[in-house]
Amino acid sequence: MHIAPLSPHDPTELGGYELLGRIGHGGMGQVYLGESPGGEPAAVKVIKPSVVDSETRQRFAQEVEILKTIWGARIAALLDADPDADRPWLATEYIEGLDLSRQVASHGPLPSLLTASLGATLAEGLATVHKQGLLHRDLKPANVLLGPNGPKIIDFGLAVFAESSVSLTAPNTVVGTPSCMPPEQANGEKPLTPAVDVYALGAVLLFAAAGHLPYQAANIHVLFHQVTDPGTPPDLSGAPDELVPLLTQMLAHRAQDRPALDDVVRQCRALIEAQGFKVAQARRRLTSHTAAPAQMLDALLAPAEAPTVPVVPTGSPAADPATAPPAQTDPGTGTTRVLPSDNLTPTPTLIDHPAQRSAPLGTEDPASPARPAADPPTGLLPPADPAPAPRAKSRGRRPRASAQARITAQRLREVYAAGATF
Repeated sequence: MHIAPLSPHDPTELGGYELLGRIGHGGMGQVYLGESPGGEPAAVKVIKPSVVDSETRQRFAQEVEILKTIWGARIAALLDADPDADRPWLATEYIEGLDLSRQVASHGPLPSLLTASLGATLAEGLATVHKQGLLHRDLKPANVLLGPNGPKIIDFGLAVFAESSVSLTAPNTVVGTPSCMPPEQANGEKPLTPAVDVYALGAVLLFAAAGHLPYQAANIHVLFHQVTDPGTPPDLSGAPDELVPLLTQMLAHRAQDRPALDDVVRQCRALIEAQGFKVAQARRRLTSHTAAPAQMLDALLAPAEAPTVPVVPTGSPAADPATAPPAQTDPGTGTTRVLPSDNLTPTPTLIDHPAQRSAPLGTEDPASPARPAADPPTGLLPPADPAPAPRAKSRGRRPRASAQARITAQRLREVYAAGATF
């Protein structure tokens, strides 16, 4: 998960949530990493002031009501919201991990075993949504977050109640992601059925396994023609042979030819068991394969610490401030380490450095010595202080370091990590 610093124009607090950085944006709004007064991380979605009007508020209020309605282990839960605020916002559970789009772009497609596990998990999650009388309507790789407890579905901004012909969009207007959209949705048909989410899930699984979507075109009109033309089959190139039959069914042009979600789960289980695994084992492998770097969120939220300047004997080369390299003292051991001066360029993001990620399954170098995973590298996280100094009393909430102080501390940690020998 990329977390960028706040800009000078960003709010620093909304609804009691302290905003720590940016984690996403779109045409309608911005998503921030927030922290509640009790320390609960949250994804805080805020509508841009330039697009706040009565229709936007109505659509945003609908999203809030839908998030209040749905539940399930695969759904990012709603924590709080205020659609009537000057800047409408909502806060949902924060999932520490990449979305599927970034995962595949950074680390390549998933093996068929892990794709089948992803399919079984998401199909079961969507089935729970459908049982509550809802359709997602905008499932795509960017709306699947690969968290430490398995994948979760986000962004129900376009969700609607099943069998409903009511829409907030203008007549003859199609809303959604065309490359993951089934033909009936692209044609503006109403009412839509659960088969729209089956098709979108098929597109997501194809992307996970092959690295591309069923239809691709630079021109939006050409793309819509491909999606709606029954004579243009989806591009399944690069998909593992064992997944092609299931993907073909899920991406069928006619809604009635697509399998039900329960059947998708059954077929994914069969694919997993055919490779000698149980579905729970495949789930654990998927989570391990896509896990975000451990304790990165802790590093971001750690209290800022002022760098310690070492005492340098007079006359040594390091005594000249024009040539002396930067240094940092480990507050736990008192050891001072000198950092290379060419590593001081600020980084554009705060986490998600590929060098700190664990290697994908099957790519470990057998000649490399095993590295313990229990303890983080020294310097990335501040050691516990056995005797903390007394803190100033706050008025109604605990004192916290400013967002800029946190950013500065994080950059110091990154510089230290880049120059360390581990």
